[in-house]
Amino acid sequence: MPSKTNKKQAAAALPSIPKELIDRFVSGPLSAEAVNAAAMAFKKALIERTLGAELTHHLGYPPGADKPAERSNHRNDATGKTVLT
Repeated sequence: MPSKTNKKQAAAALPSIPKELIDRFVSGPLSAEAVNAAAMAFKKALIERTLGAELTHHLGYPPGADKPAERSNHRNDATGKTVLT
């Protein structure tokens, strides 16, 4: 079981979120449902960005660029996906 010291170290390693970004999400007091919806939207955006970066790394070229001749894999299209968490 992790100790309290490890939790503090993990929390210190988290990036800080700019106040301006939080202000774009929060216009006043939030209900529990609104907090959950904002957290889910953030997770969705983070997962989509991570998956896109992973695909770019795997294929070796960014979206919109021409496929290198030596590569057999290529991007098909961007379609919606559902990730169950």
